[in-house]
Amino acid sequence: MTSTVKRMALGAAATLVALVVGAGALVRAQDQNTNPGPHPFMGRGMGPGWPGGRGGPGGPMGMLPMLGRAIELTDAQKDQIKTIADSHKEEWKALADRGRAAHAALTSAVTGDVVDDALIRQKSAEVAAVEADTAVARAHAHAQLLQILTAEQRAKLKTMQAEMKTRRGKF
Repeated sequence: MTSTVKRMALGAAATLVALVVGAGALVRAQDQNTNPGPHPFMGRGMGPGWPGGRGGPGGPMGMLPMLGRAIELTDAQKDQIKTIADSHKEEWKALADRGRAAHAALTSAVTGDVVDDALIRQKSAEVAAVEADTAVARAHAHAQLLQILTAEQRAKLKTMQAEMKTRRGKF
């Protein structure tokens, strides 16, 4: 799979998780405050401009905060999604920490005074391993989220994901 396809798949998986947590947080924030703060897990992901990317919606939760209303989650579903997100919180934090460290080490190897091909390849492999672990974690969370959605909600979500994919292809 290409890097772009991987990022899009990770973004779609993260979207479901973010939807649930974000929707629950948004509902609670709207009840308390007319000017809620940013959603949790926003902007700590794969790369700029991608769901889950730095500077864009994402992290492990992807675009779910924006999709919650569109697929008409019930309050019970929002609570279940929050529980799922909470159950993965420590795992995602550990993966994010590993990812930052791996990327920093790779950057240091690439920008070092001496070009060491073997070191750069090793650090690149470490980054890839973290990204693979992150993809697996997102897939597990995504599978858990799909289980709580109705068939109609899953169909809406698939349609929305296809539309997003089409829009991305135009740029």
